[in-house]
Amino acid sequence: MYLTINRHFLSDNEINSGRQNELDLAKAVLAFCLALVHCIIECTSDEGLTSGIPYLFDTIIGGPFGAPMFMFVMGVGMVYTAKNRPEDHLARGFKLFVGAYIFNACRFFIPYMIGYGITGEHEKYIEPLMYKVLGNDILTFAGLAMMLIALLIKYKVSNVGLVAISIIFSVVGTMLIGVDVGAPLGNIFLGYLIGTEDAAGMVLSDFPLLNWLIFPACGYAFGSVLKRVKDKDSFYLIVSIPALVAAAIYFAFGLHYNRGMFGEGQNCYYHMIVGDALASLALNIGMLGVYHFVSKVLPRTIMKLSRNISANLTAVYCIHWVLVSFIVNIFIYIVRGTQELPAGLTLLLGSAISVASIIIAHYFHTWKKRRGV
Repeated sequence: MYLTINRHFLSDNEINSGRQNELDLAKAVLAFCLALVHCIIECTSDEGLTSGIPYLFDTIIGGPFGAPMFMFVMGVGMVYTAKNRPEDHLARGFKLFVGAYIFNACRFFIPYMIGYGITGEHEKYIEPLMYKVLGNDILTFAGLAMMLIALLIKYKVSNVGLVAISIIFSVVGTMLIGVDVGAPLGNIFLGYLIGTEDAAGMVLSDFPLLNWLIFPACGYAFGSVLKRVKDKDSFYLIVSIPALVAAAIYFAFGLHYNRGMFGEGQNCYYHMIVGDALASLALNIGMLGVYHFVSKVLPRTIMKLSRNISANLTAVYCIHWVLVSFIVNIFIYIVRGTQELPAGLTLLLGSAISVASIIIAHYFHTWKKRRGV
């Protein structure tokens, strides 16, 4: 049966090269939603995040629809990029990893030191600073994941082997959730690999490698298959519908019973268990099918805009976070004495930051091209 399906859908040669509309649209939607999600998280109390619009953006849009898709399309992009040798991925991953520290300095160290200089509030600005600057976040993870995948590719690990390794990592990561070595720096740096925690709740181990490698690894394998698909309409109809149904059933159960990534505390999401990861993968594949068919009916101008936003996704991510951090932790907090805002005003702020980030990223990309950077 597998051979029949393989012959029916897949070519012996790579035929889907270049930009793929569903990937561009997925990235564009992510880029716009990022600031809304992070503004909701930053400007809403913990109690407020448990219901209504904040819950939708924090737990659903910023949950299975968020970072898993971000990392999945990164893996697909590793296949489609023009520079796709293992050495290229290794260099790109190293730049991401180092760049994550520069990024954390821009979105945390600088605004927090400014805020401390103005207010003198040690608890707000200084106490969490080490954890925020050194802690593991999605760019740190992306750099590590890309370097590891590059090494596996270099040593001729097959796509099946890559997926198998990532699933084993996910299982092991699930078993090691909640490790506390008793030292802040130990928890911070070990948290790059596994889901560490401490009693004070200060450690930021948001995207540990073992738990999250499954997304870019499976994205890479999926991209390798997608390049050979002869009929994308039929492929997505057959693949994406069952994937969406399976994901919907799993997540409905998790939401109803507050299980898995929908449990209490943010680490239920960041220290994702293997069941949640597999369901999120199903959702990723299902949503790419949705984006494929939607892209076929959207005007060319919208798809052109999507391609532009997609090409600048990492820049949009960095720019929006810096804007969010400065605006929320300095201007809003100092003026109002709190960074909490009503949901409607928070969404308006997030939308404005999204648009600003996309525009700034576009002109930054244009400037780099003119300078040949």
